[in-house]
Amino acid sequence: MASRSVSVRVGGQNYRISASVEDDELQRLAAVVDDKIMALTPTGRPVSPQAILLAAIALAHDAEEQRERADALAERAQDLCERILARVDEVLGPLEDDAPSGLPHEHSASAP
Repeated sequence: MASRSVSVRVGGQNYRISASVEDDELQRLAAVVDDKIMALTPTGRPVSPQAILLAAIALAHDAEEQRERADALAERAQDLCERILARVDEVLGPLEDDAPSGLPHEHSASAP
C-alpha cells in the first residue's frame, strides 16, 4: 500500500501524517492516543508536551503488559500441549508394545 498524507487530531491539535495504513485505522489509533492524553490532562487545561509524553509512556506500558500476558499465555499453552502429548504417549506406549512386529505404530481395532 502506498504512503499518503492523512490528517488526525490528537491532544487538540491537527497533525498531517504520512501513513500506509487505512485512514479509519489511523483515526482509530489516533483516538486511542487522544483518549489517553485527555485522561492525563485536567479538564479545561491545554495539552502540554509532558501530557503527550506521559500518554506515550502509559501506552507503551500497556503494550508491554499485553506482550507479557501473551508470552505467559503462549508458554502455558506450550506446557499444556507438552503435558497432553506426554500423557498420550504414556497411554499409547503399552498399545505400541502389543503391536505386531513390522507395524509398530499402527493400531487396529478388533472385535471381541
